Amino acid sequence: FPTCDKPKDAVKALKKKLSKNCNHKEIRLTLSLLDMCIENCGPRFQSLVVKKDFCKDKLVKLLNPRYNLPIDMQEKILTFIMTWARGFQGMVDVSEVKEVYLELLKKGVEFPSSDTGRGGPKSSPSSANPAKRSLLPLPTGPTLLLTPEQIGKLYSELDMAKMNVRVMSSILKENVPGSENPDDMNLLQVFRKGQYSLQCKFKL
Repeated sequence: FPTCDKPKDAVKALKKKLSKNCNHKEIRLTLSLLDMCIENCGPRFQSLVVKKDFCKDKLVKLLNPRYNLPIDMQEKILTFIMTWARGFQGMVDVSEVKEVYLELLKKGVEFPSSDTGRGGPKSSPSSANPAKRSLLPLPTGPTLLLTPEQIGKLYSELDMAKMNVRVMSSILKENVPGSENPDDMNLLQVFRKGQYSLQCKFKL
């Protein structure tokens, strides 16, 4: 891999590849190229990618759900941020990327385990099966803590509700308006009361 004689031009090219790019294949190749540059280009290149205009405005922005990156690519980006924040060999100021790292921690972002390499994760169960989900925290609200017994009960009632919906649908299909079976209509009323009760429990 050739050495980078012009670090600024290299970083500029990487920024261009990452900016508003929704092509997962191109992003993956660009992240691999970034990994190689980090390993081979030395402090001059490293000191540029740890600035906020790159690590935050280009890399972290890709974690936005609208890009829908596979989980292994999200982990690679987060590993970049985490490892860069811990510093490089040589005179590289990592204060800006460290600030980005701390901001993400405060937001509750889930970082990969620290046993990966400096540039990014090499292999993991998640990279073998890159499911598409976001590592960014979901919007938070009032938290309701439930015991395992309560959770089990809710799941059981939810299953019952699903079964009731199937039965209700079957009854509705078999009854013609104006000639409904009274027994069926009574059964529907029972199901409706049960559904209402279950909805109240989920709105605790």
